[in-house]
Amino acid sequence: MQVELRPWSEGDLPVLQRANTPEMTAHLGGPESDDEVRERHRRYLRLNAAGEACMLRIDVDGEPAGGIGYWQTEHDGVPAYETGWSVEPRYQGRGVAGAALRQLTHRVAADGQRALLVAYPGAGNAASNALCRRAGFEHRGSGTTPWRGGELTFNTWVLDVSPLDVSGLTADVEERFDGDALDRERWWPFYTPHWSSRDASAARSSVGASGLELRIDDETRPWAPDLDGDLRVSHLQTGQYSGPVGSAIGQHRFRDGLTVREEQPEHRGWLVRHGVIEVRMAAIRHPDVMVAFWPIGFEERPEDCGELCIAEIFGSELDDDGGWVGVGVKPQNDPRLREEFEKVRVDGDLTDMHDYAVEWTPERVRFFIDGRWVKTSVQSIDYPVQFMLDVYEFPRVDGTRAVDALPHVLRVERVRSFALA
Repeated sequence: MQVELRPWSEGDLPVLQRANTPEMTAHLGGPESDDEVRERHRRYLRLNAAGEACMLRIDVDGEPAGGIGYWQTEHDGVPAYETGWSVEPRYQGRGVAGAALRQLTHRVAADGQRALLVAYPGAGNAASNALCRRAGFEHRGSGTTPWRGGELTFNTWVLDVSPLDVSGLTADVEERFDGDALDRERWWPFYTPHWSSRDASAARSSVGASGLELRIDDETRPWAPDLDGDLRVSHLQTGQYSGPVGSAIGQHRFRDGLTVREEQPEHRGWLVRHGVIEVRMAAIRHPDVMVAFWPIGFEERPEDCGELCIAEIFGSELDDDGGWVGVGVKPQNDPRLREEFEKVRVDGDLTDMHDYAVEWTPERVRFFIDGRWVKTSVQSIDYPVQFMLDVYEFPRVDGTRAVDALPHVLRVERVRSFALA
C-alpha cells in the first residue's frame, strides 16, 4: 500500500462530497449542505494559492482516499498550524491516516515557518485521538465550542516540530576520537561480551584526526555463532553490567535463554540520564551492512533496558537520492514501554557525515536528523543509558561474503551529550 499526499486541485470536489455523509461527519455535527461543501472546496483552493494553508488529497495506490492539510492559527498566543483529516470508510483501519499524518508532520517541520502543529478532534472520536497520541502529539486539555448549530466538545493535541537548538548549552562530553588511542575510561570495545567473550566480540577500530573508524574486515569472526549465526560486528559501548557466569543477568538480552559465559568487570564509562545525545557519522552503502547508534538502559535492574534508537541505517535501504533512517523508542524487555519506531526518508548521500540526535526529557523524546525534527515519542525512559555504536555485517543465505567490498568501515566524527537547562 502506497500512501501519497497531492496538492488539492480543482478536480477534488468529489473527495469532499464523499466525506459529507452522516457516518463521516458523526463527530463534526453532521453533514454540510451542498453549497457549504462547494464553498469549502473553493476555500481550500484560495488558501493554497495565498500560501495560508497546505490542503492535500490523500491517495492510496494512486486512488483518492481522503484529505488532510494544515492552516495558520494561534495556540496560546503562539503562531501555529492546525491540522485535520478524513479518510473514506473503505480505507479506514489500514494505517492510511497514520501514514498521511506522519508525512504531513514532516512537511510542517521542513516548512520551518511555525514550530507548533495542533489538532482538535472531537472528544468522542476515539480513532482520531488515538492517532494524535501515536503521532507524538501531547494532550493539552479539552474544550467546547459552538459548531454547526450546536456544540462540539474537543480535545487539544499539540506537536512541537521545532528544530534542535543546543546553542545555549555546553556539552558535558564531546568525544571527537582525536587522541592517540581510544579512551578506555569512556569506551568499552566489546559487543555485550558476557554472552560470548571479550576475545570473540572485540572491536576493530582506530582513532585519529578524522575521528573514529569501526571496521569489519576479512579476519572478523562471527561474535557468537551458536547464538547469532554468522553475524559479524564491530562495536563500542560506554557501559558494561552483567552477572556471574551461568546467570541470566546481562545487558541487551536479544533472545530468550541467554546465560553469562564470561564474567565481566562493571564499567560506567559514559552514562546519561536525560538531555541531548548526538552522533555525527556516515552510513555504509552495502546490502550486507547496517550501522547504528543506540543508547540502551545500563540495566542494573533487568527491566531498565529500553532503547532510544537514534539512528539505524541499513545499507540495502540507501540509493542515489538518499535513504531510510530508523528512529524511535524500543522497549526491548521493559514492560513499561511500547514500541514507537519508524523509518524516515532522508534526502542526500547518507554515506557523507550527518547528525543524528535525541532531545530526551522525563516526559518525551524528540528525534532529529541534521537538526531537523523527525519524530516525537510521548513516553520516556527514566534511568541511565549507555551508548551502543555499531557496524554489522549480516550473513548471506548462501554462506558467502562479499570479500571484495571489505573492509566495511563506519566513520564517526563525534559523539556528544548535553544536560538540558
